[in-house]
Amino acid sequence: MAKAKAFKPRTGPDGHPDLQGLWDAPTVPGGQSIEEHRAEYGFGATNSKIIDPADGKVPYQPWAAAQRKENPDHYIDPYAFCFPTGEPRQMYNAGSRRIIQLPDTVTILSERGHLSRIVLMDGRPHAGADIKLWMGDSRGHWEGNTLVVDVTNLNGRPWFDLLGHFGSDALHVVERLTLVDANTIDYEATLEDSKVYTRPFTLALPLVRNQEYDEIWEEGCHEGISITPTISNLRSLGYKFYPGTTPPK
Repeated sequence: MAKAKAFKPRTGPDGHPDLQGLWDAPTVPGGQSIEEHRAEYGFGATNSKIIDPADGKVPYQPWAAAQRKENPDHYIDPYAFCFPTGEPRQMYNAGSRRIIQLPDTVTILSERGHLSRIVLMDGRPHAGADIKLWMGDSRGHWEGNTLVVDVTNLNGRPWFDLLGHFGSDALHVVERLTLVDANTIDYEATLEDSKVYTRPFTLALPLVRNQEYDEIWEEGCHEGISITPTISNLRSLGYKFYPGTTPPK
């Protein structure tokens, strides 16, 4: 971020930094865990992406910490059935994502999961609280050279990673995208959910411009199907589709 303060990004016709292009998240291979995790499931070891709190852990309420441990033992990641990743996972899931920037909208297209998220930049309010969506409702604005995206109306059904980290339908995500140099975006997301966490927490990671190719291919996948034969095997062993969470009263 010290580099970002000295960097003068290329701007678009609206005078704001040009974030357009194809971006990868190389520090989160496969999205196996947002916390530090050992090598397993065919993935290498990963450092925590959580920068606040300092211990790099999701600040779960006790009941939620117990559920997180149980999730991968009983349920299958909804993304494995080709359901949308939700937020913030779209920004660090496997594959590239394309940012398309217009004066009133910023669109984020994902190579994996055939996702398209439209961030409205015209100042209109969020959708009504009774509307719940897999990808939520995104509203954006600029704070200097930083694109700030406020995400609400999430349905609480996606996981944040393969190991079952989760939120509820009360999840509120604030994303911040800042160009550090011409080929690197500092991405930060603060997550707040009074039903699940004891306090907000923030994760951060770099998005690096993909300079090898300039085209994304849509994944051959649609909602409700299995993207790997392993899913059928897991279902035969008793694993279930994740139904979302119901916090205790």
